[in-house]
Order: sequence, then structure tokens, then C-alpha cells
Amino acid sequence: MIPIVAVILALVLDFSLGDPKNRYHPTVWMGKLMGKLVPYTRSINPLIEKINGMALLILVITIVSILTLSFSSTLKYVENFDLNGIYKILFLSLSIISVGVLLKTTIAIKGMENHASKIMNALSKNDLDDARAKLSMIVKRNTKNLDKQHIISATLESISENIVDGITGPLFYYSIFGLVGAFVYRTVNTADSMIGYKTEIFRNVGWFAANCDKILNFLPSRLTSLVMVLSCVMLKKDWKHSIHIMKRDGPKTESPNAGYPMATLAGALGIRFEKIEHYVLGDGNSEISEQHFKSAISIMKITTILFVLIFTIPVILLLSSLGWRFNV
Repeated sequence: MIPIVAVILALVLDFSLGDPKNRYHPTVWMGKLMGKLVPYTRSINPLIEKINGMALLILVITIVSILTLSFSSTLKYVENFDLNGIYKILFLSLSIISVGVLLKTTIAIKGMENHASKIMNALSKNDLDDARAKLSMIVKRNTKNLDKQHIISATLESISENIVDGITGPLFYYSIFGLVGAFVYRTVNTADSMIGYKTEIFRNVGWFAANCDKILNFLPSRLTSLVMVLSCVMLKKDWKHSIHIMKRDGPKTESPNAGYPMATLAGALGIRFEKIEHYVLGDGNSEISEQHFKSAISIMKITTILFVLIFTIPVILLLSSLGWRFNV
């Protein structure tokens, strides 16, 4: 029961406290490590750059895996002791807390809500420059010349993408592989967000990270979209239209995965997402408003809870019943 209670604790911590400061955040540490190593991957030979990019990601994944597995092995080692009474209770409590805290660092619910709220607050003051600057921290696109509607659109698109990248993706792999699965997923996702660009600088270096991210997100993105539909049913949104738009527009984005949660959200809210010269998702004609933003946040939170109840906990129980040694 440790991994199940730890998942619940991780969600409670995130909903109530949000992200820790950067100096305490493992994902930030991963990013800093990759940032220091990226300059060493440069080469005039495109093939060498691709190989270096592969080596970079494999090295960071190896480091993260060793640290995570060492922690899990320590828990197993102590668990084998013949603990009784208060020592057993103390061990279980410390295990749940430590696993829950570590798992929490791989998900970002409140953190996304807080950052998106700052963008919306800037827009409410008609400070487009500030809104564009804040938006640029969570999207890959150029935000310099975006108008108000495109800024809100990009913010809501980021919220829908974050449901997978920052919530259900880590939980999906945690349910099967434990902490090491969640942390490896976040490592790949972080690498993709840093170097997975099709620019002259990162096209080759980030090729491996971008493709690993596509593979890892294939199932979580589609499963998440279906759970989002259930969230829309609970919140009395247009769930039938969300299914229609998901099927029709989900494959339209350059990423084979990102379009599904975005299209699902656009359909549910009856709005249209547009990335200039790239894609249009949904067929709504009304302006995207503050109310749409609040609805997107609600869908993100309800989807998180439903995903844990429908997928994460049942999968942990199923694999345990089949003899799978869950590696917390």
C-alpha cells in the first residue's frame, strides 16, 4: 500500500503547496545538469551531434536511475529487517512520506495554475509585454507579436499539454515502474523542453530527446484525453463535442501526441486554439475569456484525480496481484 498512499500524498502536497523552490527541485537539477553538458555536444558533423545528443540523454537518465534505484533499494533493505511495533509503523510512515515527496516533484498541478494565472493577471491589466514574457517561459513558440487572444489560446494549450507532461505522464510510468519510471519520464520530458527544437542549434542535438518524448507520450496522451472527456461529463461541459474535436483535430499538430489533449479541451469549451502558421484546433468563434481559463484549470484538476482513481491505483493493484514487484 506504500505506493498508493504515496500517490495520494503527492497530490495533496501539490494541490496545497505547489512546487518547492528551484534549489530543492530535482527537475531543476536535471535541467541544470543538461544545460552544463549541452555545449559539449556541438559538432560540425550532424551525425556526431545526434550521437552526442543521445549520449547526453542516456548519461542523465543513467544518473537519475542510479539515484532513484539506490533510494528504492535502501527502502527494500530496511524493509527486510524484522521490524515490529512502533519501528514498523515509523518505517512505513517515513517510506510513504519520502516516496510521496519525491513523486510530487515529478508532477506540476498548482505550479502550472500559478504560472498561467500570472499570465491572465497581466492580460487583465492590459500589459501584453508582461504576458508575452511570462508565456515565453512555458511555450516553445515566439511570443513577441502575439495579440491577447493568441496569448490566452497559447496559455490554455499549455495547460492541456501540462496535464500529460506534468501530471498523467509521470503517474502513468510511476504506476508501472515506480519512482524510477516517473523520474526517467520527467528526465526525457525536461530534455525535450530544453533541446527538442527543430532549430539550427538543436535540430540534431535534441533529435533523440524529442523522439523519446514522442514514444513515451503516445499512450499517456491518448489515455489522458479520454479521462479529460470524463472530467467534462462531471463538470457538465460539452463532452460529446470534445470527443468529436479530439478525433478530428487531435492528429493536426506537428507532435503526434500534443494535439489530443489540446483538441479535447478546445472541443469541451467550444473555443478554437490557433498557433499561427501551424494549426487550428476546434471550431469555436467566441473569444477566449477568463471563464474559459477557470474551466481549463478545473478540467486539469478533475482529470488528475480521475486518472489516479481510474488508472494509477488500479494498475498498481493489478500488477501487484500478478506478482510484479513494485519498485517504489
